[in-house]
Amino acid sequence: MTSLLRALDIDTRLLGMVVALAIIWIGFQIMSGGLFLTARNLWNLSVQSASIAIMATGMVLIIVSRNIDLSVGSMLGFLGYTMAMVQAQWIPNALHLGFNQPYTWLIALAVGLVVGAAIGGFQGLIVAYGGVPSFIVTLGGFLIWRGLIFAYAQGQTIGPMDGNFALLGGGPSGSLGEVGSWVVGAVACAGIVFTVINNRRQRQTYGFPVRPIWALATVIAVSCSVVLGAVSVANSYLWPEALAHQYALAHNIPEPPGGLRIPVGIAYPVLILVGVALAMTFLATRRRFGRYVFAIGGNPEAADLGGINVRRTIMLTYALMGVLVAISAAVQTARLNSAVTNLGVQNELDVIAAAVIGGSSLSGGIGTIPGAVLGAVVMQSLRSGMVMLRVDSPTQDIVVGTVLVAAVGLDAFLRRRGK
Repeated sequence: MTSLLRALDIDTRLLGMVVALAIIWIGFQIMSGGLFLTARNLWNLSVQSASIAIMATGMVLIIVSRNIDLSVGSMLGFLGYTMAMVQAQWIPNALHLGFNQPYTWLIALAVGLVVGAAIGGFQGLIVAYGGVPSFIVTLGGFLIWRGLIFAYAQGQTIGPMDGNFALLGGGPSGSLGEVGSWVVGAVACAGIVFTVINNRRQRQTYGFPVRPIWALATVIAVSCSVVLGAVSVANSYLWPEALAHQYALAHNIPEPPGGLRIPVGIAYPVLILVGVALAMTFLATRRRFGRYVFAIGGNPEAADLGGINVRRTIMLTYALMGVLVAISAAVQTARLNSAVTNLGVQNELDVIAAAVIGGSSLSGGIGTIPGAVLGAVVMQSLRSGMVMLRVDSPTQDIVVGTVLVAAVGLDAFLRRRGK
């Protein structure tokens, strides 16, 4: 087995997480009487995981740099409220530009991204240049941004959202459909083939060991099978009968016996997550900024002596986190089609847990973006499965807390063993 894993050049931590996820899914499938691994539940699971996973990709860099951000949940709620007020109140009422205009969702999203970057950068400025511990700064942000929601919205629910903005939350209309999903799957497979072969060529150019041909083919085949399998599951989830009937009436489509069957396909939040994960992986592994963050996490003093602007890098890391929180806020607000006072509550715990379960070390210097995404799926799988089994909320928190402590304990054990 060791020789096989070495030949395939697979990250054993990620493989372990995949195995753990498979055990969780199979366990809930048995306990739920076959309801967990259905197309509907897996589609919902993917959409529910997207928001946490988007923020977890940024939390990886925060933790890698030996910092923490406890404010992401409150910041998400504040940014969600801000974007909701832009499109539901400020543009129609203050600017008298109307509601559901073609530009409404773009303005709201742009405002959210700018405000998110400003908030994140401000917190990073205090951490990096003010010398205040990140725990204290973001704990203050946790209280401030949540309080500001009530200060300028008085606890009211803001909605509905702009029609185009609401598509960011998924649903039958906020998905690619059957053909678009297969196109994305084909493009993803082509990207996998190109990436694997290109990495092999680069390793050969610099004289590094490479996978055998059979191992290369195995990695490509398994990866593409997973992608196409996921697309098949997404297309197996169909529009509700009533909604499909309305669609058929609106477009004068004759309905066959049994009703019109319209595949939902890949939801837009999942597509956004894939784009964010690819961009963050590229930033963390192929760009100077990512290498600087890992160098700071490994040894801040050495990084400073090596010419890295440590303070500026940490500040930019928090600004990037703010942008990702804004994207996640847009997804959650669009999915609810409104902004509510409890938006983002406890999200900071799920995000940190996803990053840690995904292999990010709280000691700094270690972490992966794919691991954080897998960690988010693990977290949401636990919550979704327990909801399906009608486990009460306090027990859910106990289970999630136990898993988090176990993940940190395992990380500490492996680090001691590595020494």
